[in-house]
Amino acid sequence: MSEKIYDMVTLETIEKLADLVAAKDLGEITIASEDKCITIKGKKCPPPMPPMGVPMAAPAAAPATAASAPAPAAEEKPLSGKIIKSPIVGTFYASPSPDQPPFVQVGDTVKKGDVIMIIESMKLMNEVQSDMDGTVQEILVKNGEAVEYDQPLMILA
Repeated sequence: MSEKIYDMVTLETIEKLADLVAAKDLGEITIASEDKCITIKGKKCPPPMPPMGVPMAAPAAAPATAASAPAPAAEEKPLSGKIIKSPIVGTFYASPSPDQPPFVQVGDTVKKGDVIMIIESMKLMNEVQSDMDGTVQEILVKNGEAVEYDQPLMILA
């Protein structure tokens, strides 16, 4: 009788499992006990899964045509003034509900602590308060638009 490896399986069993992985063209087989684990990997291991919350890479898109090419970066104007950035990733909402007026509009005076927008993230409505005083000079995103963390959303003068 063969000696058991890690008090789990024999070398013969591992060889049989390796043959099975090769014959069935499997990526891997793992045998685990309470604190020990043996993994037998085949030639065609699947790529590792990305961590939770990281989107999978999208398939390559068709080449862009001249009509759909993005505007040159030279046309983008530099942001000046007091910039309010998104504290989280989510969806920007200018008002508490569709039938109510926006929290702020261009020209409105804002005090530190005033609610100026909502960002929905993971089905939670997060009220965003201004961290400075000023007058709304420009709102850089549209209602219902997806926003990224640290993305400029509003400029105060």
